[in-house]
Amino acid sequence: MRINSDWLNALLLLIGVSSASMASAQLTVFACEPEYASLVTELAPDAEVFSATTAFQDPHLVQARPSLIAKMRRADLAVCAGAELEIGWLPMLQMKSANPKVNSGGAGLFFAAEQTDTLDKLQQADRSMGDVHQLGNPHLHFSPARVLMVATALAERMAQLAPANAAAYQANLQQFVARWQKAVPQWQQQAAALRGKKVIGYHSSFRYLFDWLGIEQVADLEPKPGLPPSSAHLASLLTRAKAGDISAITVAGYQDRRGADWLAQRTGLPVVVLPMSVGGDEQSQDLFGLYGSVIQQLTGVIQ
Repeated sequence: MRINSDWLNALLLLIGVSSASMASAQLTVFACEPEYASLVTELAPDAEVFSATTAFQDPHLVQARPSLIAKMRRADLAVCAGAELEIGWLPMLQMKSANPKVNSGGAGLFFAAEQTDTLDKLQQADRSMGDVHQLGNPHLHFSPARVLMVATALAERMAQLAPANAAAYQANLQQFVARWQKAVPQWQQQAAALRGKKVIGYHSSFRYLFDWLGIEQVADLEPKPGLPPSSAHLASLLTRAKAGDISAITVAGYQDRRGADWLAQRTGLPVVVLPMSVGGDEQSQDLFGLYGSVIQQLTGVIQ
């Protein structure tokens, strides 16, 4: 049987184009939180990125909706905070999506907390302590140094999954690092007056931010992590506030601020509502904007 040479050449060309297209195919990424969707976009601007949550949702409490299952089923890579932040919903998504790429132990599952150290690790934990994280505080996206560690590890993981794009990931990483390292001293200068200030916070949402800026969270609106403020606990905070050394009450945009408002009305302390993640306010359209926004809001209130 003779094969037309023109037809054969066309077929070989088609195969070659298809192979090249597959080799340079962009990743489909499922991000558990918007801060990691933003980081992925910095490193792989052409990737298809989906965030399972918004800055106005509690990332501890997410329903494994069919739409999330469908997104995870298509993912080449899942990028999450880790340190058990998503323990209440991520395993269900993994099971129902039946996507081996993002199963535990797979190369397609990336936890930010595993790429660096975490604050407030516990030797042991049980339910009597509330919603604590034995592996440490998972909200590490407010630590500039840790963000760089996570970004470096993430670029390496993406290169492992899509080798044809490795050079682009590294180039984008270097650009991000340069911009980040330029921004950090500017943020620190803007926030210099915050060092040594004391606040009452809600949960330990901004633990890394306060650690970086030298702010001390002296009390928590939650009597225990995950429990709403009780009357007795708020009364104890009122007594604490009378010491006169507290500058503000801080809450994240998704948190119930009723307890904070109650305390503010009785103490005269300002309530600062901070965006917890990218998309939390008009300014916070990426990680740079998020950092700029929280510092601007804190310095605008805390003197």
